[in-house]
Amino acid sequence: MRPSLNSRNVFSVAQVLLLACTIAAAALYGRAWEWHPLSLVVPLMALSLAGEWFSVDIRGGGISASLIAITLAMGLLGPVPAASCGIATMVFSSAVRRVSRFRWVSNLTSFAVVPFVGGTIVRMLGGLDMHSTDTASLGLILFGAFVVATALAFLMFAIMTSIDESVPLVHEIRELVPILPGEFAAGILATVLAAAYRGVGASALVAAFVVLLIMQRLTVALVRSEDRAEALLARSRQLVGLQLGVLRTLLRALAMRDERTARHAAAVAQCAKTLAAEAGCSEEQQEMIHTAGLLHDIGKFTWPDRLLQGGEFEERDFESIRRHPQEGAILVGALDGYGDVADAILYHHERVDGRGYPAGLIAGEIPLGSRIIAICSNYDTMIAPDGYRTPMSPEEAIDELRRSAQAGQLDADLVERFIAVLEREGATFAQSADFETELDFERRVSQLARAEPSPSERQTSVRRELITSLSHLGQRAAGRV
Repeated sequence: MRPSLNSRNVFSVAQVLLLACTIAAAALYGRAWEWHPLSLVVPLMALSLAGEWFSVDIRGGGISASLIAITLAMGLLGPVPAASCGIATMVFSSAVRRVSRFRWVSNLTSFAVVPFVGGTIVRMLGGLDMHSTDTASLGLILFGAFVVATALAFLMFAIMTSIDESVPLVHEIRELVPILPGEFAAGILATVLAAAYRGVGASALVAAFVVLLIMQRLTVALVRSEDRAEALLARSRQLVGLQLGVLRTLLRALAMRDERTARHAAAVAQCAKTLAAEAGCSEEQQEMIHTAGLLHDIGKFTWPDRLLQGGEFEERDFESIRRHPQEGAILVGALDGYGDVADAILYHHERVDGRGYPAGLIAGEIPLGSRIIAICSNYDTMIAPDGYRTPMSPEEAIDELRRSAQAGQLDADLVERFIAVLEREGATFAQSADFETELDFERRVSQLARAEPSPSERQTSVRRELITSLSHLGQRAAGRV
């Protein structure tokens, strides 16, 4: 909605009248001694003009060098020089930014009226001879005048923006609140500099301006670095979302071909996390094992429908069956930060007696996550109502787990811990698990975007690549025989 022409015209006329009154008051009450010493007037006027190059950006706004110069003029010179610094600041910045005529008039009025009012308050409270006022009193008076002047400036700017953009005045005032820290930082710095000038002289201001310039250069570099980091994080989040989204899509597609897949993955994930906690794993390890349980069968995506749906196996099918842990590990290992997850998937068909695959690892050589997933996957497969065979009762499945442990397939200690979990939580506690709930997609994307591979992940990644390479070499050699 565009502002009415009448309201803009009325506001502009009011601004011109206010500016005229300020100029008249300056001519009537201004004193020649306000413009002395020149060694102070000239640097403050120059800093007002060059404030854009000396300002320092901070959180919630910025420390304006022009504002510091104007505030110093209010306290150390008088209302007329302060207004002159404000006008110089506005004219230069408006010319550079090419603002509209409406805003130009409004800014000119604000930058003339506000410093003049602030300087007048300082003169009224501190007396005509500011040099006779003690430093502490001057600091308090100057900061108080700064607060009043800032409130007036905010109000004038909010009214102008409200009329120009046809938005509620209260909304505009709320929009200005976040920049208050920068404004008050400038006011405090100006007060300290005014006190330093009274004690040391112009050298204190010169030193302060040099420090301010150095700060400005450093903060510009910092802000640019933060911007690049935020942009990189956004791109990382987008990339990770794409990568994890591909895995989720593969599992969904797998579930469409075999509706048991998603339920089984969620059940195994929930069981695995609970067993990991029972085994004394840290929260980080529990989360890793939970994720591995959720994705442990993703390598089955390469299987033909006949295998997925429990058809009879042929001799040529065993190669695909034995390769699905490696296929899954390759898919998951492409995600930064998922190296340990990929390892848990790669070795979840190993046996503690060394007769498993793909690497024939023995007992403790098998990652803990892999041993946990093997137990949970076996148990869910045995009791699942949607399985390929007639489901076992929980009691029968528990007996079978113990037999498998005695035969060297499963970790006996973990089997007993899992049975303790089932006795405490209920034999079917994970059967109602939901895949999307267990995946918690958005949280995982946020975590992955910020994650860096740990040293253990780097080592296990190298180990996984070596196993995969050896497997490929073995297949090629077998193909030549």
